[in-house]
Amino acid sequence: MPGTRHHELAMLEKEVDEQGRASVETVRMNKSGEPVDVALVMGPLQVQGASVGYVLSFRDIGERKQVEAKVESDALFDVVTGLTNRASFLIQLNRSLSRRSRRHDQNCGILLLDLDRFEELNGVLGKDACDVLLFSVAERLRTTLRPEDSPSRMDGDEFGIFVEDTLDVADLVRVAGRVLQMMEQPFEVLGESVRVSASIGVAVAGAEPTTAELLVRDAGMALNRARLNGGNCVEVFERQRETPFSSNLRDKERDLRRVLKKQQYEVWYQPTYRLQGGKLEGFESLLRLRHENGAIESFRQMLGVAEDIGLSITLGREIMDAVCRQLKSWAREFPQQELTLSLNLTERQFYHHDMIPQMKRALAANAVDPSLLLFEVAESTLNQNLEVAALTLKRMAECDVRIAIDNFGARFAPLNHLAELPIDVVKIAPKLTAGAREPGRPAAVLESVIHLGCALGMQVVAQGIETPGQLDALCRMGCELGQGPLFACAVEQAKASILARSGNWSLAGG
Repeated sequence: MPGTRHHELAMLEKEVDEQGRASVETVRMNKSGEPVDVALVMGPLQVQGASVGYVLSFRDIGERKQVEAKVESDALFDVVTGLTNRASFLIQLNRSLSRRSRRHDQNCGILLLDLDRFEELNGVLGKDACDVLLFSVAERLRTTLRPEDSPSRMDGDEFGIFVEDTLDVADLVRVAGRVLQMMEQPFEVLGESVRVSASIGVAVAGAEPTTAELLVRDAGMALNRARLNGGNCVEVFERQRETPFSSNLRDKERDLRRVLKKQQYEVWYQPTYRLQGGKLEGFESLLRLRHENGAIESFRQMLGVAEDIGLSITLGREIMDAVCRQLKSWAREFPQQELTLSLNLTERQFYHHDMIPQMKRALAANAVDPSLLLFEVAESTLNQNLEVAALTLKRMAECDVRIAIDNFGARFAPLNHLAELPIDVVKIAPKLTAGAREPGRPAAVLESVIHLGCALGMQVVAQGIETPGQLDALCRMGCELGQGPLFACAVEQAKASILARSGNWSLAGG
């Protein structure tokens, strides 16, 4: 505008008169009448030593401005979803908390949202499809939330929602409920219909002063509890509840990291035998914790902590390599027996995007016959996301490894899992095996599972066999394989080699 331009020129003249030179970044019109960003430099016009006017030079800085705008945008916005990023979220939250310190009638809170089993989807669908999914989730958040509520992409598949002028926790829970409801409808991702749920942690600014980082930490604790509760739910941060929980988890995590650093764990092996004749079929690999005093105990509790905090992925890779090395060693030592060796996959391992590439690397590095390697996947793991599980099992089967559904019957998974999934082995849960000698329904259910598995061409393994009576009953039912205390519990590698050398339960038992 002319008035603005005149004022700008007057200020530049004053600066030149006082400092000898002036510069400013401003806007001018080009020949086509379009605005252009320019750098204007102004200096005195000297004639014979006297200042008679001013010299102005203009430089087009439009391209530089575009680059700066992109850099600023990238610093504050997420390129995949178009939402503000974590840095912007924290800036906005800190500003609100600062206003709240001056006006106590205002309150605010946040929601942290994490997509359930996103790593599984990433492994099956691929990064490009999952980026489309993240964009679609962001779009739904924009349309579901109030205009004054601000969604951001915090990191990976985690979103933050800033809610200002909220009255209490109940307001935030209602917002979270709307978000969970909008997640119920499937997402269209590159022509595929994808269902995904979410876990949500809620935290509201309390009476005590706080910062954005601390409030995010509080919501993160609640989010962790929502994940541990199975996902697709909302949990609210409560200080008196979270402090012992988080402290206990930190203690367990510290113990686990110490154990892993000192490698105080070992792979032990439980044999599997043919029930008719007692011939050794192979082994199941199981982790054991060896204390510094030499005492041995199950690794189950430690493995649960590793699963909760994500360390089971790294640990699983090491165990997979160790199992393949052992399988190679036994194949050389007992070439006529063709012993199988099974490996249990945790839920995180099974759905992790690198599981199958890691499996291929371990097999190739040790030149192992894949048909002798049996991957055990718990019934409960398959039930978490049957569509993704089916795709993962198919990819595993294409690598010629064998697949077992472990602990079948523990939660009574649908029997059609056996018909629809590429399963080679059914491992019956110990609680079903215990019904072998019980009249009526327990034995009838057990026999039905055995007959169905055999009819589908699968091997059936009864786990937890404890008595000769159970063994006799299972043989009559047609069960082919078994393991349990009656034969042998898990033993260390040297003793497992002795069992492998004997090759028969009757000799091993003697």
